[in-house]
Amino acid sequence: MGLQLAEYEAKARDAAMAFWGNRQKALEAKIEAGKIDTGERGAVTAGNTMDGFTALMIDLVEANGLGRAQIYQKRSVLTLPGFFRPTKLWDLLVILDGRLIAAIEMKSHVGPSFGNNANNRAEEAIGTAHDFWTAYREGAFGAEAARPFVGWLMMVEDADKSRRPSMREQSQHFPIFEEFRGASYLQRYDILCQKLVRENLYTSACMLASPRSAAATGDYADMSDLTSLKSFVVSFAAHIAAEAAKA
Repeated sequence: MGLQLAEYEAKARDAAMAFWGNRQKALEAKIEAGKIDTGERGAVTAGNTMDGFTALMIDLVEANGLGRAQIYQKRSVLTLPGFFRPTKLWDLLVILDGRLIAAIEMKSHVGPSFGNNANNRAEEAIGTAHDFWTAYREGAFGAEAARPFVGWLMMVEDADKSRRPSMREQSQHFPIFEEFRGASYLQRYDILCQKLVRENLYTSACMLASPRSAAATGDYADMSDLTSLKSFVVSFAAHIAAEAAKA
């Protein structure tokens, strides 16, 4: 039996619609309650914006034969031990018979500010992976634990500011890598995701660009084959199917 991709394209469009719709609802609710965060932070701090993508990952687990696995998505049960810190909170964990099968981090970045926040996201992703794999090496998930799937999925607003070439990055003493020169923030995130995979920091890393109009249309776009949603879904489904075959 081949891999089951759980109609991921249609579900991803629904997830994009929910992403933007949930942000707006959360912001409106906070305004009505008189709790207004700086800028658009209120839409982020309310949570639930990536729930549609979480649901897609759960569907992929069930469709590829691992329906009896424990799938954790509530904050209180999403921590894993770290090496450089006591614990790390993830967005989705898949565990079967006490074995860690998968850990997925889901992030988003919506304007108007992209500068420092993009660097912060990069540092988070790199630090999280380094901490995780060091903990794995030191037996945090069992001395003979098989290598789990570790994924990073990112939704970035597709807007003029995120597509505009950035000329701000300067290094006074040594030149920056050529691929970053004049790259837009969407391109920077794509470069980041590609390198996260090529350096074996994540099993798969996905970067999606989606405009605010996707609240009505569900539009999203991939930036490259390596960081596409299809690559992420196929990689995750293959890992789940392999674990199901061993179970």
